Amino acid sequence: MKYALLYHFASCIWITLLTLLATAESVAEEFRSAAWPSFQNGGQMSVAGDTLPTRWSGEENIAWKAEIPGYGQSTPIVTNGQIVVTSTSGPNKENYYLVAYSLESGEKLWQKEFTNPSPIENTSYVSRAAPTPIADDSGYIAYYEGGLVVAVSPKGEVRWQRDLVEAYGPIASRHGLSSSLEQNKDLVFVWVERSEEPYLAALNKETGETVWKVEGLGKTSWSTPRLIPVGDTTQLVCSASGKIAGFDPNNGNRLWQFDQIANNTTCTPIPLGDGRFLIGASEGRGEAAAQTDGTSNGVIQITKQDDGTFMADFAWQAAKAKSSFGSPIVADGTAWFINRSGVLFGVNQETGKQTTSARLAAGGVWATPLQQGNRLYIFGSKGTTSILDLPTGEIVAENSLWASPEGEEGEGSSTEILYSAVPVPPYLILRTGGTLYAVREKSSN
Repeated sequence: MKYALLYHFASCIWITLLTLLATAESVAEEFRSAAWPSFQNGGQMSVAGDTLPTRWSGEENIAWKAEIPGYGQSTPIVTNGQIVVTSTSGPNKENYYLVAYSLESGEKLWQKEFTNPSPIENTSYVSRAAPTPIADDSGYIAYYEGGLVVAVSPKGEVRWQRDLVEAYGPIASRHGLSSSLEQNKDLVFVWVERSEEPYLAALNKETGETVWKVEGLGKTSWSTPRLIPVGDTTQLVCSASGKIAGFDPNNGNRLWQFDQIANNTTCTPIPLGDGRFLIGASEGRGEAAAQTDGTSNGVIQITKQDDGTFMADFAWQAAKAKSSFGSPIVADGTAWFINRSGVLFGVNQETGKQTTSARLAAGGVWATPLQQGNRLYIFGSKGTTSILDLPTGEIVAENSLWASPEGEEGEGSSTEILYSAVPVPPYLILRTGGTLYAVREKSSN
């Protein structure tokens, strides 16, 4: 009897241990499989499931918080259980950082430091580590607005490094550059829309060598190149003030150009399929505002002509909807735009007819909204997130990450800006200039 009880007790312990190990492995696999490998996830701003948090504050449902060296405006990227961010520091942005954190705990895993080849005074009027890196199976590639491109392994070991200033001349741009990297299987695309001799280039992801380099758009832009499916091919689309152009990603050939648009300086094209993409533009000021009459927000269709060439034109233009820093997205058959005053516009994706509008507590945005299931997350730059129930159009939650203090944005300032949000269920990763927040509801398993 005694041995039977001991055997039963040992069996229970063994089963419990196996269960714990299986659970731990399941959790580990959850972290390994979570991925957000590029800016706006290549335009796919919707995530499956129903496990993102809906309630949080500066203290409630914050799983962890991590300090970022210096200051940065890029979006975190996530792969293999790591969150990777860029930042800069120094009176003239002399220092660049590439830092990896554990998705599960926020522990710093590794940090790399580089020298900026184009120092410029570090103020709130210029971009500060604004371009977002990319991730693939080989590791990470980071691009900094000073002209530095660096590839590292998943453990942070430098694979190659390029100084684009040394190769192609100085970078000078009003308010700096913020175009993030875009990628396909073999190439990483870098857009340097500088004041003189702007260019678009493709680098070999394995070696960093330039595969092709072509003339840029010659217009002001802080948006990112975006791969857009067109029939059985893919085009690289770039949007700058008053001009949008499509390029062949294999060789850089310009396939088409569209100029019946204005104030499209910050929003990145969002692919909708079948050669269509959503584009946003700000309200503009003075003469620029009069030029557009608020009609530069809408859906553009790329069409192949009988002679094999391509053209692009608006499929529809919104009558009132406008954008600001965050790109518009499509969710539940509706295109959603947020203007600089924090007014949300809902427009039918197929017809362009406005269906709803509402002023949000979130206010103006830097980050592009996210969709999960029936919810739309709208991240105000001042730290308040509004959550919209898509079937009813009702705001179901308002969450403030901090109380908004008075003051001027800047490194060392008490004023924070919520620059980006990344969904890696059950976590929602929020990034300010100097801090990463991992939001997770305690009930999440």
